[in-house]
Amino acid sequence: MKLTPQTKLLKLLDAYPFLLDYLAAYHPHFEILKNKAMRLTFGRMATLRKIADIGKIPLAKLMSDLAEQIARHTGEVVEIEAAGAPPPDKVAALKEIIGELHRGAAPAAVKQRFDELVGDAAPTEIAAMEEELIRAGMPVTEIQRLCDVHVGVFKDSLADEDDLSAPPGHPLHTFLAENAQVACLVDELIARVNALNEQTDLTDLVAFLDRLGEFDKHYLRKEYQLFPYLEKHGASGPPKVMWAVHDDLRGQLKALKAAAKAGDTEALKNAAPKFGRDVVEMVFKENKILFPMAQSMLSDDEWRAIRQGENAIGFAFVQPAGEWPGAEARATTTSNEKENGMLELRTGKLSLEDINLLLTTLPVDISFVDENDEVRYYSDTKDRIFPRSPGVIGRKVQNCHPPKSVGQVQKILDAFRAGKKDVAEFWLELGGKFIHIRYFAVRDENGRYRGTLEMAQDVTAIRALSGKRTLLNWDD
Repeated sequence: MKLTPQTKLLKLLDAYPFLLDYLAAYHPHFEILKNKAMRLTFGRMATLRKIADIGKIPLAKLMSDLAEQIARHTGEVVEIEAAGAPPPDKVAALKEIIGELHRGAAPAAVKQRFDELVGDAAPTEIAAMEEELIRAGMPVTEIQRLCDVHVGVFKDSLADEDDLSAPPGHPLHTFLAENAQVACLVDELIARVNALNEQTDLTDLVAFLDRLGEFDKHYLRKEYQLFPYLEKHGASGPPKVMWAVHDDLRGQLKALKAAAKAGDTEALKNAAPKFGRDVVEMVFKENKILFPMAQSMLSDDEWRAIRQGENAIGFAFVQPAGEWPGAEARATTTSNEKENGMLELRTGKLSLEDINLLLTTLPVDISFVDENDEVRYYSDTKDRIFPRSPGVIGRKVQNCHPPKSVGQVQKILDAFRAGKKDVAEFWLELGGKFIHIRYFAVRDENGRYRGTLEMAQDVTAIRALSGKRTLLNWDD
């Protein structure tokens, strides 16, 4: 292999894996390369010249040291190309363009500069920028705004990327099929709204919007199945930004439904085009940025785990096609595999099977977060109020909530941990139901905080009770 200033870091590490440990110890700034997400995003487009710039190391010295390390491990004599004059730094140029957008530059002017300087930007570079901006402390809400602008600016370049493909039954195949369906449905929505007049009966439109709302299952699978695995690889920035966009789209759809039910055609005509545009932008971001990054980052075993948890949430408009290896639903435990030993409890003995049956029979959603803020359990009941899937287990609870509510969740956990509070409760109306949500601090006999128990219950029927019914009055 020949080392040149343009040699890509990921290509170098693929050829000589031992250089990962060497570079991580070579300079403190290079230690981040231990993070797989950074290698698959930043490393895919970072050249040796860029690496040298980051470490403020002479490029010739870096290449010489790498060549010496390769020779020491393999005996291979590596040719080194002269460093020459530094070319324009693509990553620096991209970040500068984002900064100009942030300061109010016209997108058309920025796009022209982008085309001239870095017209071949890859999806992984966009993801790496978001990650760097979040690490630098920029609020997710601000990056969400920038994301909408910079994807529009970079769209021509991204559109040249090869279309993503995955075998039938693979989670990515299902995600892509759902995106194709929602794009068609959004076109139909705009056509329906454009044809409205004040005499139009909106009953069918309300039903259509309800059907369109099924796409939330697509977002829920991203949030609870895909995002946890990206976070495990260190890619927490893009999920946080996208979750904020999901919530914005949910709010827009809710407003459209309210306008349709109220017969407000003017509000519908004003709001539907933006909603449609935002949904299609999200489809573009997923197909061209998020999904290619995930495909590069996750192993087959991780995709199988994602697939096995998808059925707990469900699908939008389509079902997984074909039998991709690992596409089977979550395996059920056979009688031979069950642990039938009795567990000694404070006031009795139960088997593991008994405990599972009790917890899934209770008419409440239960989740437990341990003292390290990691989700350890949720009750997999048939009619959960709030969706959960196996991908949530082991995930930080802060990553299981929309960005706008994370601060309040943290406030509750801090109060529980400090012993200032033991209970937090909330109630809301959701889909015609009255939902009661309670958080309880779990403490051991010595008062030490061991975690938080969350319980959510549909109390609609309970609130409607009146009079009395005793055991003697019950009949079947």
